[in-house]
Amino acid sequence: MASGTETSGSGDIGRTLELLWDTGRRPSRGPRPGLTLERIVEVAVEVADRDGLGAVSMRRIATELGTGTMSLYRYVPGKGELLDLMLDRVQRPSENPADLGDGGWRAALEGLGHATLALYRRHTWLLEVNQSRPVLGPSALDGMERVLARIKPMGLTDPELVSVIVMIDGYVVGAARTQVYEREAERRSGLTDAQFWAAQGPVLVEAMSSGRYPVLSSLSEDAFGTGFDHFEFGLQRILDGLEVLVASRRAADGPAAGNGSAAPEDPA
Repeated sequence: MASGTETSGSGDIGRTLELLWDTGRRPSRGPRPGLTLERIVEVAVEVADRDGLGAVSMRRIATELGTGTMSLYRYVPGKGELLDLMLDRVQRPSENPADLGDGGWRAALEGLGHATLALYRRHTWLLEVNQSRPVLGPSALDGMERVLARIKPMGLTDPELVSVIVMIDGYVVGAARTQVYEREAERRSGLTDAQFWAAQGPVLVEAMSSGRYPVLSSLSEDAFGTGFDHFEFGLQRILDGLEVLVASRRAADGPAAGNGSAAPEDPA
């Protein structure tokens, strides 16, 4: 994964919004009839997936498409705007309702967590983008609309509902970064995870026998094993905490709380 950080919203925001929402002037027919904005964005995502975000440039995309660089500027002003189009493209929500589970709000958030992790695994370059100020396109808003519709029965305030989504996303980003970095370290070093830790084995055994680390040395052999799903454990604990919050709000507000929703589903 290349070093450095790109920033969403770094291009002409007005022009980016026109392209995202298809409200601007369409380019006149060019020398390549098959060249479209959708195709340009699609190829840019493919290049980023394959070679990293640093490999994405107007010249590189033009080469991949077999056209001149100036032809691309008829469709998109530059890399800043192209990046925002790429971000919205990969966030296009699945049309399968089952991806957010078939239960209540807890199943929806669980599905959101797993779907977001899969998104970062497919497009690892997303971890290189500062998205603190996103330019919101139809895909991003479609996805948020779907999730909010499912978690509205939690009965939380509107800022709290948005915070729930931010919380899940923040947790997933941290987990995804750890997983991606582990794969990158293995690729660059040529050592598998097992080989890496085996190389430290003799020193660690001696350290554990010294009496300096009584708690660490008392842990079971599988404490740091690969069989435990740390991501799932953490996600479920977040959802457990939200269960407690939802239940306490409903208890305080009475039977009419939660916008007419029933008792908490999926009790922890």
